[in-house]
Amino acid sequence: MGTMWARLAGLVLIALGASGAAAEETDLTGKIAIELNTVSETDGACTLTFMVTNGHEMAIDQLVYETVLFDAAGQVDRLTLFDFGALPVGRPRVRQFAVPNVACDGLGRVLFNGLHTCAAEGLDKGACAAGLVPMSRVGIEVLG
Repeated sequence: MGTMWARLAGLVLIALGASGAAAEETDLTGKIAIELNTVSETDGACTLTFMVTNGHEMAIDQLVYETVLFDAAGQVDRLTLFDFGALPVGRPRVRQFAVPNVACDGLGRVLFNGLHTCAAEGLDKGACAAGLVPMSRVGIEVLG
């Protein structure tokens, strides 16, 4: 029985290593990677936790995307702005957004509909829109 658990633990570690390696292999040069990492229910709101990485050659002072939340049936629930704040070059940052009056299991999709603000000296505003790489680690699809 102990050997079976050891094998299972080894397989889990191999799977985790493989998925981490795949994420690290993605070339983010000139891109913004936004991964929906977790969701949790808190005080009548769904809190979405994102990991964001700036792959541009310069820091971003402020990054805001117009975001659309769809329910599980595919209908638009709301349109909002997610302000990811300042992003240094190549260093991941975690940002959380609490969306009131939404159950996490009622969300089906998050769409980064358009760029609202991309404030970075020497970076064309369109670079934050054209280089968006949306990802999800949860059952909610993320599109951009």
